[in-house]
Amino acid sequence: MADLTGLPATPAFSESDRAFLRTYLARARRLPPGSWVSWWLDGYPFPIGWMSVERVEHLARALPDDAPLERVGERYIWKAADLTSGQRSATLKPIAEELRDQGLITGWRDETYSCWGYRDDPWPYPQWELFRLERAAFRYFGLRSHAAHVHGITTDGLMWCGRRAQDKATDPGLLDNLAAGGIPAGEDPQHCAAREVFEEAGLVREPSDLIGPPVEVVTERTVPEGWHSERLFVWRLMVDPGECPANHDGEVSEYLAFDPATVISLIRSGALTDDAACAIAASFSG
Repeated sequence: MADLTGLPATPAFSESDRAFLRTYLARARRLPPGSWVSWWLDGYPFPIGWMSVERVEHLARALPDDAPLERVGERYIWKAADLTSGQRSATLKPIAEELRDQGLITGWRDETYSCWGYRDDPWPYPQWELFRLERAAFRYFGLRSHAAHVHGITTDGLMWCGRRAQDKATDPGLLDNLAAGGIPAGEDPQHCAAREVFEEAGLVREPSDLIGPPVEVVTERTVPEGWHSERLFVWRLMVDPGECPANHDGEVSEYLAFDPATVISLIRSGALTDDAACAIAASFSG
């Protein structure tokens, strides 16, 4: 992790607070339930995702005979290596839509994410995406998504947090970073971050205004929709004293500025989303 403590956009967390953040960060990546299984693309060195046996067997039944999902030991192997990324996307799309129509995938957005599997090597990845799929389906199929987060820091060390709208499909009413959002297929993380700063916080910034390089952290845990695995790219942004974030896209109900001690209390009480808390821990625990 890069040492960014000398930057002006650094809240004054105490050493005990930093110790708490390090402990929190150590729990960012949890293990899937022991009964769950991984599924892989034939010949690809990284798993595609993690699902319950019930879900992965449903997927196996739904896939066409020319691209089957077969159990090999403790893994399920998708025999689709000869298909293009677009063909894999087209194969999975109607399966996800049927699950949506059955009420098993909720929060449909008509927006796709790219899937590269469970890679931890440096961004950008050298290989092309495996496929694209509706973002709301990623947790059901246990796929890893990617997201951009931005800490909004004032010159006196306060941190701006946005409260997620009550109608959000995930984590309604919880506090988040100044801006945070999943990275749509075809968009790079830094441009996504700058776009989210405008759409969510109403602040006009260029990608170059973000203080980087970004800190990265992977968060993984079970959620009601299935398995959440996401690689976060986290920047800082200076917010001038006269600026007050104001939401533009209806996804944030209010913005609040907190001192570092209050941020820690909010994390301890569960008032922040887990991803926002992990982004804070990754950025300020050093």
